[in-house]
Amino acid sequence: CDKYKTGVIDGPACNSLCVTETLYFGKCLSTKPNNQAKLGDQGNLSELVNLILTVADGDKDGQVSLGEAKSAWALLQLNEFLLMVILQDKEHTPKLMGFCGDLYVMESVEYTSLYGISLPWVIELFIPSGFRRSMDQLFTPSWPRKAKIAIGLLEFVEDVFHGPYGNFLMCDTSAKNLGYNDKYDLKMVDMRKIVPETNLKELIKDRHCESDLDCVYGTDCRTSCDQSTMKCTSEVIQPNLAKACQLLKDYLLRGAPSEIREELEKQLYSCIALKVTANQMEMEHSLILNNLKTLLWKKISYTNDS
Repeated sequence: CDKYKTGVIDGPACNSLCVTETLYFGKCLSTKPNNQAKLGDQGNLSELVNLILTVADGDKDGQVSLGEAKSAWALLQLNEFLLMVILQDKEHTPKLMGFCGDLYVMESVEYTSLYGISLPWVIELFIPSGFRRSMDQLFTPSWPRKAKIAIGLLEFVEDVFHGPYGNFLMCDTSAKNLGYNDKYDLKMVDMRKIVPETNLKELIKDRHCESDLDCVYGTDCRTSCDQSTMKCTSEVIQPNLAKACQLLKDYLLRGAPSEIREELEKQLYSCIALKVTANQMEMEHSLILNNLKTLLWKKISYTNDS
């Protein structure tokens, strides 16, 4: 109706819809979130729009051309690009260098895996997965540097947990998606499977399932299968922090200083046990995260390696 009143659109039904209001929608035209119009204020929406327009203005002339608008719109369909825009001021998000159409360029990261050694795929085929994991742990930085990288991952989990633009879920928490620079600051090298929580809920709810194994998005965003309806529920079982701690367990315990090893192991297992459905989950989440960061920082604050 705004477009009709400003003369952008017209048609025989416009007057009934927008002026006399004798024609109205009895129900939503679509249940798909992409096709729904939301009316009313949304927290931080204008701030997000301004941020996107700033990025879309590639030549910084104060205007968004048609080409820039089309490119930005195509890019905004990609979770990774949207997240990169939202978290540009965060330390662990690679800097966005520019874009051309729906191709975007980000800063180079020196080390593109949390640990391990790259081998030809032919050799990979013949290495048992258990042996591969043990071998990977041999090719890691010194323990204080690993602790600094781990703190970076914990800080990134904080960045995407109930930030100003909502909650994002990490659905592929694996070593190959994390990297670090020459100062051992963690950098996310692949954020394609980090998705807005609201999007994931729409994607997975009402999906037909036989067991919980059918209710997975990405590698490790899991919900449960409601056996009474044979549909997936929308609540993710494991929070980002628990998945991050699972990834860091062997990484941090290998070579950990003896004086903190027992406490570190205890804290990591408490972290892995976190569940989204637990009472006071957010308070417990913050407590565990802060305790872990404090334990690691205290141990490496005065070392040259950190």
